Amino acid sequence: MDRKEEFTDKHLPKQEIGEQMDVVEKRTFENEAAAIDFFILAKYRLLNVNQWSLLAGSELSNFQLTNAFGNPIEGLAKEGDYLQIDIPGPGSATGDGYDWVYIESVIEEQEVGMEAVTLRARPASNPLSTNKDTAHFLTEQATSTFQVKRIGKHIYAEEHGRNEQANTYTTSTTDNIRNMLVGWAATLGLSYPQWKSLVKGILAD
Repeated sequence: MDRKEEFTDKHLPKQEIGEQMDVVEKRTFENEAAAIDFFILAKYRLLNVNQWSLLAGSELSNFQLTNAFGNPIEGLAKEGDYLQIDIPGPGSATGDGYDWVYIESVIEEQEVGMEAVTLRARPASNPLSTNKDTAHFLTEQATSTFQVKRIGKHIYAEEHGRNEQANTYTTSTTDNIRNMLVGWAATLGLSYPQWKSLVKGILAD
């Protein structure tokens, strides 16, 4: 692995079970100075998760940033926050109608000619409930790693799903059936368009 690959890939969990997904969009600028300026905007768009649905259009689920108690908050995502996700179709009873993920890391890095911000989220229990079942259609082994990076005059926006398996292990039979169907649809590639729309939106003019 060369230095550029190590810089960009070291935060991706190892793929061990289930399915994986890789969604990448690239934009090239006339010079490195222009790319440096745009990276600031792209980084802001990535971390401003409350605006993801506006960036991506109707293809994307609705996202609301919350604190550790499940209360809606504004601002940029940080480690320890949660995302309340309203996906198309029936919601999760365990999640009070929503899917939930926990933001387990937000990492910013810079080297000569390269810089990146990486946000990794993992399915979590509903912070508004005492029920500790994972309130998401995927199991807690799954991760979604979102990244904006600049290498020279090139900027990339990416989403990498790892270890994606349907969550059929909750105490709710209804949720288990729902999660199986939603997870099955995701493995067929139905979640790819929404992430493609998001990464395109992050790099748009």
